[in-house]
Amino acid sequence: MARFEMADAEFGTMGTSAQADILFELGLMYATGRDCDADVVAAHKWFNIAAIKGSARAAELRSELSATMTKAEIAQALRQAREWMTMH
Repeated sequence: MARFEMADAEFGTMGTSAQADILFELGLMYATGRDCDADVVAAHKWFNIAAIKGSARAAELRSELSATMTKAEIAQALRQAREWMTMH
């Protein structure tokens, strides 16, 4: 996975806003293709998780991104977000 190691032991103990900020940055990274290939499914996934953690901006960008995605892509992103949330 790109720049952030999600298995880091300290990740689970960080404040919710710090978690949301990191997850939001992951969404931006995948949405813009910064340091990786652009991937709307991954971007939606990370924006969704950041929104769940309290990022209003992530919720806005997730909504904007959804307007450009197919229903299958959105379903895949939601599945991936749910799986990530279940594991973490």
